Amino acid sequence: MERTHNMLEDVLRQIGQRERFVLTSHARPDGDAVGSALACCQVLRAMGKQADVVLHDGVPRIYRSLPFADQVVQSSRVIGSYEAAIILECDSIHRTRLEGLEDQFLISIDHHVSGRPFAHVNWVDPHAVATAEMVFRLAREAGVTFSPEIATCLYTALMTDTGSFMFQGTNENTFALARELVLAGADPALCARGIYFAHSEAKIRLLGEALRNLYIEGQIGYVWVTQKQMERCNAIEEDCEGLVNYVLSIGGVEVAAFFRELPDGRYRVSLRSKGKIDVARVAESFGGGGHECASGCSLDGPLADAVRQVLLQIRRGPSVQ
Repeated sequence: MERTHNMLEDVLRQIGQRERFVLTSHARPDGDAVGSALACCQVLRAMGKQADVVLHDGVPRIYRSLPFADQVVQSSRVIGSYEAAIILECDSIHRTRLEGLEDQFLISIDHHVSGRPFAHVNWVDPHAVATAEMVFRLAREAGVTFSPEIATCLYTALMTDTGSFMFQGTNENTFALARELVLAGADPALCARGIYFAHSEAKIRLLGEALRNLYIEGQIGYVWVTQKQMERCNAIEEDCEGLVNYVLSIGGVEVAAFFRELPDGRYRVSLRSKGKIDVARVAESFGGGGHECASGCSLDGPLADAVRQVLLQIRRGPSVQ
């Protein structure tokens, strides 16, 4: 804990020495990436800094109602004069898919077990349940008051990254943080409604297509969708988010996988675990990463080869310690 506090102090010291910041996160951002970036940007502004959020893929539809989401710049390149880049939830510049970061002073804030020190300053804390928790600690250490808007962004990030407080690693500290954010003005029901009760028709039709391709092999369940199925449902990439959880909800299934065919013939794989198998290690073996219970990666097709490789790696373990 002392070491992570020293890293936090180093991050705050570097922020204090600069005025203009660009913030970003990984491509295809999830709730923690979006919520943490939006909140961190406002924390910096409250500290008297200039800050902008740039995301390669912009803000997914289900997060566009978040405060400040309309201020996010969608771009493939960082344009403008900045003194530093704060990269959240990434283990490399490559994950952002943004050009123009190479010459920036880089500050990395990440909580994944697969986090790697690639920046000039690296604050990596795998004990944090979400990057949102780290942004909360940064704001508190900086003496920033939590507005209802900042609290809403952080609560949404926390809620989504813990699988609605169901993933392994959720503990009393998680709920203590949630309590702080609710006291600061986050509305739990409103946050949940925008995420879990606002699906597109295309997503539900795509779920139907995926469940037709359901296979169970022992404790492993998996589904897939083809590019043609995506087009037939008029679905976009973000409509795939969370479909893997329907497979994990099956009793007896310990690990679930969702294979999505990409336009170039490769497959993007979402992995979920109930806790016995560390799927972050599985994803890392294919160049991906994430959490012990929620991770992802990409690999070459055809589908049969991709499925065989992933299932083989799952069966090999490793178990969560």
